[in-house]
Amino acid sequence: METETYYIPANFTDAGRLFGLFEIRNVIEAAVIGLPVLFLAFTLLPLSITARVIAALMLFVPTAGFALLGVGDDSLTRYVKAWHRWRRRKKILTYKGETNYAEFERAYLRRQGRGA
Repeated sequence: METETYYIPANFTDAGRLFGLFEIRNVIEAAVIGLPVLFLAFTLLPLSITARVIAALMLFVPTAGFALLGVGDDSLTRYVKAWHRWRRRKKILTYKGETNYAEFERAYLRRQGRGA
């Protein structure tokens, strides 16, 4: 019986990426976040055109770069959604020293109204 060998190309992970580096979602988020920053910097700053370009790029590049890279292999919207879900559902855990299982069980049964 013959076995078939399949070769996986080196660029198989490049699908859905721009330049093989940035995910399409991250590029769209960078444009959505960065272009208003660029527009506001050009329209609101009372400087000469050269100073406006420099100031706009100083604001645009870090903003768009952060959006392009994302946080922890996620886009910014995915990260913010996960963070928000975690904040809503988090519980506070406390540790009050060693646990005596028998005492814990008695207290639990008392709270449940089963005696003990």
